[in-house]
Amino acid sequence: MAHRSILVDVTKCIGCGACTEACQKSNEQPAHQARGLDEQTFTYLMDRGNDVYVRRLCMHCEQPSCASACPVSALHKTAEGPVVYEASKCLGCRYCMLACPFGVPTYEWHSAMPRVRKCQMCSHRGDKGPACAEACPTGATITGEREALLAEARSRVANDPKTYFQRVYGVTEAGGTDVFFIGPKDPVELGLPNVKSQVALPDLTWQALKHVPDVVLYGGVFLGGLFWLTKRKEDVARVEHADKGEHHG
Repeated sequence: MAHRSILVDVTKCIGCGACTEACQKSNEQPAHQARGLDEQTFTYLMDRGNDVYVRRLCMHCEQPSCASACPVSALHKTAEGPVVYEASKCLGCRYCMLACPFGVPTYEWHSAMPRVRKCQMCSHRGDKGPACAEACPTGATITGEREALLAEARSRVANDPKTYFQRVYGVTEAGGTDVFFIGPKDPVELGLPNVKSQVALPDLTWQALKHVPDVVLYGGVFLGGLFWLTKRKEDVARVEHADKGEHHG
């Protein structure tokens, strides 16, 4: 399989929300109005006024700092492009959330068995690719091989300077990503994160994290376990109380 990527052309987006609806269905999430990235929302549309709509989603960095920060490799970059997450490995330390320069990963704070949540570029769909691209009626979101999409983005921008701001977002941000944006304005004006680093961040991430005592990491795991035990006791007590009520009745 080729190295998959996503191109978002803001000039073609009509704000219909087909991408967010398709994302929710693909990830078996309840239908809802997406207003920001959270445990049930992997992509959403920002209304920037004057019929300009901009998506937010995981950028699937070429060298993801979230994966670098994870001490147990619960997050990793696949050969096909997506940065994926394995809940069975996760310690709940949430270093990935701190490390991501785009502010993407979220956490299931109210779950008894919380997970980190983010777009995984529909890796479970295999060759079908991202559901958001399949659902887009205008071609505002397309998917394909990385180098081909990057060439397409550069061609559109260069050949139509009146329509496009002369920059492809995602080429240099954090050392490069597998999601690209082109549009009518500076990406920062469009509401995309202002990631100033043009070098991959994993090395910088570990330079900082290696000075963090282990007690901080495992303290987070302990607190997560404590939360789970407390929640479990409450659930058991609730069930026992319900059973007693039925017996008395």
